[in-house]
Formats: sequence, structure tokens, C-alpha cells
Amino acid sequence: MAGSGLSNQTGAAIGSLAFPVLGPTGVVAVRQYVAAVVLCAVARPRPWSFTRRQWGPVLLLALVFGTMNLSLYTAVDRIGLGLAVTLEFLGPLAIALAAARRRIDACCAVIAGAGAVTLMRPQPAADYLGMGLGLLAAGCWASYILLNRTVGRRLPGVQGPAAAAAVSALAFLPVGLAVVVREPPTAAPVGYAVAAGVLSSAVPYLADLVTLRSVPPAAFGLFMSVNPVLAALVGRAGLGQRLGLVDWAAIGAVVCANALSVAVPRRAEGNHRTGISSRRPRAPRRAS
Repeated sequence: MAGSGLSNQTGAAIGSLAFPVLGPTGVVAVRQYVAAVVLCAVARPRPWSFTRRQWGPVLLLALVFGTMNLSLYTAVDRIGLGLAVTLEFLGPLAIALAAARRRIDACCAVIAGAGAVTLMRPQPAADYLGMGLGLLAAGCWASYILLNRTVGRRLPGVQGPAAAAAVSALAFLPVGLAVVVREPPTAAPVGYAVAAGVLSSAVPYLADLVTLRSVPPAAFGLFMSVNPVLAALVGRAGLGQRLGLVDWAAIGAVVCANALSVAVPRRAEGNHRTGISSRRPRAPRRAS
């Protein structure tokens, strides 16, 4: 789990090194290509057998894939890795808290909201467009969770996400061609972008498949809480992006909100005579 989290954030940091040449859009395009290759190799989808009812959520998922990564990487370019990932993390946290009915979850929502407001507080150098893009990435991640559930009910295995990644990669082909034609990149920025795709898509996806075979979903969800902290640390160590104490406190608030929501035991509710429990599952991690 530690390797998966560090790989994901390190990949984003390395990808940002290619921004001066490829721009966030070019880096995202390469990342989408890598994600499509990995997911299709693992899932081997058969799109020719999909029905219209199955294609609908798959196409929406493809749109979310591209928008989520593009908005996140553009936010990283404008406000830094740690703040961008923390704002993005509000998406799955909101989905998890929205389905809860406990007082502790209401407190967690207040804590996370306070952290988000603190991160977006007015400052002379505040980049509100970058913050807005971080929140857009959060909304896309939340949409991914909801769409992934629908796709999972209509298609077996991970064929749906793999097909969505392939469609998203095809949509980004013109972007990649435009970047190459406008300014043919050298090997270094292309290598950075490919590394971002491998480290932020392939490695976390395969590592999570292995991890979830032996680690309980609750423990996995709890460890996911540290991703904003890992992003901030990688941003500081690898990119020289320093955060103030107030920003660290805000990131800590968001992390603690998710950790509390996952760690505090839930009482079984619902129909006790039939043994039906209302325990809610953890939201899945994004595949790319």
C-alpha cells in the first residue's frame, strides 16, 4: 500500500517536469495511453459484444477519466502537488460521508469542510482557477465511483473501466499529435510523461489488485487517507513545493476526517430479525 501511494504521487511529480514542453494536456495524453494499454492487457475487453445499455456508462466513464486527470494535472501545475491532491481527495470522501447516518460522520464532514475552506482561504497569491480545477478533479473522482458501480453491474470484471480507458486514450490521440506537430518534444519530456503513466497508473493499479487479496477493504481505505500527505511530502522533496503550517493543518484535517470515518466501528443496523446489515462498503479507488 505504501509503494502504491508513493508510486502514484511520485509519478505525478515526475510528470510535472514535462509541463514546460508538453504542458499538462500533453502529459495527461501520454498517461491515458499508458493506462489504456495496461488496463486492456489485464482485462482484455470485448467492446464488440457491448450492448447500447452497457456502452452508455462506459462512455461517461471515459469522459470522467480524461477530465479527472486533465483537471488534476493542470491544478498541480498551478497550485502544487500537495494542495491539488488534497482537494481532489474531497471527492471520494464526500461520497463516503454522504452515505453515512452517524454523528461521527457528520463531525468528519465538518472537519473536512473546514480543511477545504482553509486551503482555499483568500491570499494575495491565491490561484482560484487552480483550486477550482482541484475541486473539478474531486467531482470527477466522485463521479467515477458512482459510474464504476453502474459499469460493474452491467459488465463482468474490469472490462468496463478498460474499455473506458481505451476510449479516453483514443480521444486524446489528436491532442498528442497536436503537441508533436506544434513543438516536437525531446526524449526527456516524453520519458517523464511515460514514467508518469507507468508510476501513476500501471503500478498503483496492479499493486492494488495484489493488496486487496489479503488486506481488508477497511484497512485499505484507512491507508488511502495518507495520500494527501504523501503528495505534499513528494512535492516538497522532489519539486521544492513548500507549504505553510496552516496548509499542513488543513491537509491534516482532511486526512483525519477520512481516517475517523473509516476507523470508527459501525453498528449493524437494519432488520435484525433477518440479519441484514446497513454497513456501507468503502468507495473503490480509481483505476487510472
